[in-house]
Amino acid sequence: MRKGILYVISGPSGAGKGTVMASFLPKHPEMFYSISATTRAPRPGEEDGVNYYFLKNTSFDKRKEKHFKE
Repeated sequence: MRKGILYVISGPSGAGKGTVMASFLPKHPEMFYSISATTRAPRPGEEDGVNYYFLKNTSFDKRKEKHFKE
């Protein structure tokens, strides 16, 4: 089993996380970007499956139930 290190880039909306990643990732091909899911609507320029997975509330809830059974 391969192990690695998880890095989290976090900050409020508009802080520049995307700008940091756009500069960082091309210089580090061994790293990759994990795409998160959200129930909010896409903002201008955002693409489903690129920036986020944009899901309806019902779809999000079904996925959550499937993967996080209590």
